[in-house]
Amino acid sequence: MEPKHYTTPELFRRFSPYYKKYRATLCLDLFCAALTTLCELVLPLIMRYITNEGMRDLASLSVGTVGGLGLLYLALRVVDAFAAYYMADMGHVMGAKIETDMRRDAYRHLQQLSDTYYNNTKVGQIMGRITNDLFDVTEFSHHCPEEFFIAFVKIVLSFVILAGINLPLTLIVFGCVPVMIAVCMPLNFRMRGVFRSQRGQIGELNARIEDSLLGHKVVKAFANERIENEKFERDNTRFLDIKKLSYRYMGLFQTTVRLFDGLLYLTVVVAGGIFMLKGLIAPGDLVAYMLYVSTMIATIRRIIEFAEQFQRGMTGIERFLQIMDADIEIFDEPGAVPLQAPRGDIVFEQVSFEYPDDHNRVFKNLNLRIRAGEKVAIVGPSGGGKTTLCNLIPRFYDVSAGRITLDGEDIRHFTLKSLRENIGIVQQDVYLFSGTIYENIVYGRPGASREEVAEAARRAGAHEFILGLKDGYDTYVGERGVKLSGGQKQRISIARVFLKNPPIIILDEATSALDNESEFAVARSLSELSEGRTTLTIAHRLSSIRNSDRILVLTEEGIVEEGNHEKLLERKGIYYQFYETANALK
Repeated sequence: MEPKHYTTPELFRRFSPYYKKYRATLCLDLFCAALTTLCELVLPLIMRYITNEGMRDLASLSVGTVGGLGLLYLALRVVDAFAAYYMADMGHVMGAKIETDMRRDAYRHLQQLSDTYYNNTKVGQIMGRITNDLFDVTEFSHHCPEEFFIAFVKIVLSFVILAGINLPLTLIVFGCVPVMIAVCMPLNFRMRGVFRSQRGQIGELNARIEDSLLGHKVVKAFANERIENEKFERDNTRFLDIKKLSYRYMGLFQTTVRLFDGLLYLTVVVAGGIFMLKGLIAPGDLVAYMLYVSTMIATIRRIIEFAEQFQRGMTGIERFLQIMDADIEIFDEPGAVPLQAPRGDIVFEQVSFEYPDDHNRVFKNLNLRIRAGEKVAIVGPSGGGKTTLCNLIPRFYDVSAGRITLDGEDIRHFTLKSLRENIGIVQQDVYLFSGTIYENIVYGRPGASREEVAEAARRAGAHEFILGLKDGYDTYVGERGVKLSGGQKQRISIARVFLKNPPIIILDEATSALDNESEFAVARSLSELSEGRTTLTIAHRLSSIRNSDRILVLTEEGIVEEGNHEKLLERKGIYYQFYETANALK
């Protein structure tokens, strides 16, 4: 889906609330900016006074007068130095704090987004949006109000002072400014489009690198390093092309500004010289005029140079808002209450489901009751919806039609946090966080003691192999648990659920990565854990579900067979075929 784009006023409107917490710092920063501006504007007036007095009557100028003006300017310079220090220090700190606030809000919002968002968004793109893009916001949030405030003050006061000196010449000079803006603005907007493309391509590049590095074993196994290098080269070259375009527009922009600089100076020299020859302006006034025009041109040039930073900042804000405006599809409904001590009676009532992004229908009008404390196994061909059915219970997705009840109440009437706190899940694709074994197990119940962690590992059949490692429970598992075998990772994930000790358990291929000996030990522990608890087990290994109270055969047509192991074998249907095939493969 094409990302949303925003107008400049909308970006400012959405970004400005972040200044609210720091308005005192912002106001003081702008006050310091005004002080630095005052120093620049006073110098031309001093030079005008000295020049005019010297031309009129040199004897009227005394050392005391010149020294007094020098001390005044020195005092202003001291004030300017302190004001500039505050702007450089606290102004940038304010920008960094705003960046931090935005990154925090983006991360919190990302935590609330559904699986649909992550299924359709590359992690590299997300990383780019909450890191690199927000770096530019620090400079933007500090310099944007500061630069525009200084420019406004300088241009307005310069106009007032120069108009007091000679109004016709002032109107001629300032008449060039609107023309300059009209020519430069289109180039400025094109720069934003290029920066937007540049940021998007950085995200693609990050995604490409992440995908290749995480799959480095597959790359090596198929000896496809050349293919990966070619893919990277294409993305890298595309990024270079975009940067070339951005530099082209920057070059055009800066060249245009320099031409208008020369035009303004030329206007002052020619028109000012003519005015002076005709006695319409004094020499000292023309000197002041030139200094003020130099100040104004320097100000405009600063704004122009800031334009690149401005557009980078606006692009960063836009990409931030694209995250913040991503819909939270799964949320607490109004009046949702905490789920407390559930029995575990789960009912699917006329449930239909299709994925929100591609509208691929998984099942329609499904009816199913899982009684409290019942051990139910789900088998069936791949793509039949086994994992999807289990994902609907903790509301990883919401049903498209119908409802799911827990102890007679629609699960949407419970808060998400409390619902998920009462459900333990061992997923087919085991994920371990970068850290120690202890940190990964205690994730199931933060704050648990080491003794409780060890007991959970013992019940999951993981305690012995953990103690056999060099650092025991403090062993570093690597990124995604890369330092452990598949079976070891699976047992650690099972230990997490043991530690959580929930009333409802979902086992999605929980023993798929275990050898026969480990599977037997874990199955015995899982049997103990599931006693008196509602347990749903998805399994291809039929040996792990033979003792289930009920087995469901789920296909694209829905639940086509139901019963215990013996009854399903007697029917000689789909389950019987699965069982015979499994035996033939032994």
